[in-house]
Amino acid sequence: MLAAIASATLYGVDGRPVVVEIHVGHGLPAYTVVGLPDAAVRESRERVRAALLSSELPWPLRRITVNLAPGGLRKTGAGLDLAVALGLLVAGEELPNAALEGVGVLGELGLDGSVRPLPGVFPLVAALADTGVHTVVVPGANASEAALVTGMKVRVARALGELSRCLTGDEPWPDPPSWAAPEPVDDDDLLDLRDVRGLTRARRALEASAAGGHNLFLCGPPGAGKTMLAHRLRTILPPLDPDEALEVTRIVSVTSSQPPRELARARPFRAPHHTASPAALVGGGSAHVRPGEITRAHRGCLFLDELGEFSRPALDALRQPLEERVVEIARQRGAVTFPAAVQLVACSNPCPCGRGGPACQCSERNRFAYRRRISAPLVDRFELRIALSPPEPGDEPGETSAAVRARVLDACARQRRRYADRPWRTNAEVPAGALAACLPLDPDAHGAWRDAVRRHRLTGRGAAGLRRVARTLADLDGAGDIAASHLDAAALLRDDVP
Repeated sequence: MLAAIASATLYGVDGRPVVVEIHVGHGLPAYTVVGLPDAAVRESRERVRAALLSSELPWPLRRITVNLAPGGLRKTGAGLDLAVALGLLVAGEELPNAALEGVGVLGELGLDGSVRPLPGVFPLVAALADTGVHTVVVPGANASEAALVTGMKVRVARALGELSRCLTGDEPWPDPPSWAAPEPVDDDDLLDLRDVRGLTRARRALEASAAGGHNLFLCGPPGAGKTMLAHRLRTILPPLDPDEALEVTRIVSVTSSQPPRELARARPFRAPHHTASPAALVGGGSAHVRPGEITRAHRGCLFLDELGEFSRPALDALRQPLEERVVEIARQRGAVTFPAAVQLVACSNPCPCGRGGPACQCSERNRFAYRRRISAPLVDRFELRIALSPPEPGDEPGETSAAVRARVLDACARQRRRYADRPWRTNAEVPAGALAACLPLDPDAHGAWRDAVRRHRLTGRGAAGLRRVARTLADLDGAGDIAASHLDAAALLRDDVP
């Protein structure tokens, strides 16, 4: 007696299809799971057995072998419980095999037979859809999330006993739980750039960061407006395109405690505390490798306030993900790759006391230790760097977020058209090898670029970043070509900061 049930397991933030094969044969009662199961999968025996008996369904007193195919993929979590239970019922001829043809099954079982929700149902269902599954059975709390996968028919499982009767046609399928979308909150009513007085250069850098996806570093004394500016970046960021919305929703499905009810609309804005460890920032773990804050901020903004207070290992761990836009974590049991296409925004005081300059009261030793936490290679990855001074009392408010966002959206539209046949979306993503083809310079602009590189003693990465920022400033101005004035303006947005 053999049964095969379609299911899936998480691998990083992606779903991987799994076929749960159940064989019930002659021999002494035994239960064996093969196919690289983790501890949670191996413990499914007791959960499945108790759930079947609590639902007044038979548990075969025979030799049971559970094979999780493919055998070379590690299976994690309790999401295969429901598939194992239904496979036992099919192998024991309690359910017809035809009832689960083309049907994927996901769910954790309680000892009373209840079906509990799972994390990561959106990527799991998407993985099943790629294998030709047309219907998926999921816990009620995950029904809205599963319905986000186009073309998938969703069935709700509330309890194992009720599910078996629905599969045999003795009961109708229950309706998914009702859910009403919340009213959208307009961030412009809560945070707006009109609250920022003065700081013209910093505002221009913030606009360029939003339009081109460039990393931004703000340095200045307390009260200069660093954090105020950084939090208002979210009010001028462009919306997610359909592909980006799917990517962000997949990550939210895996990492959030609440299942997503709809596709993500706003770009993520993550602001971890400065006590975060390297694993918290970039991801890690021993038994289960989990994504970090840089993955949670994928296609959005990672904001590090008080950059000088973060540990040196945590900051240096960000260097490669910022360059490669992915996080690769290797462990003895395998390697996992997480997406990490973020723009990094950081704020820092110039020294431990925060005053900087002649008013600084820190010792030279303390200033050196503070600056040493922020390595030069990390600072070099910030294409925009602004040293702030506190605004004057007479400074006037600037433009509203709505006015700035209109220019940002127009610049983003220009980039989409420019890179329509390229694998990148923003100016910040253009690789160094494609600068000449994608961001050409006329002789005057090329001369201005070389002068700025020589004057500021820029590295190769810094010279490429200057060119990318100049292209973004040209897009914001509606210019077709990069002019020498755009390169001069980009150089003015790259201060020497501690």
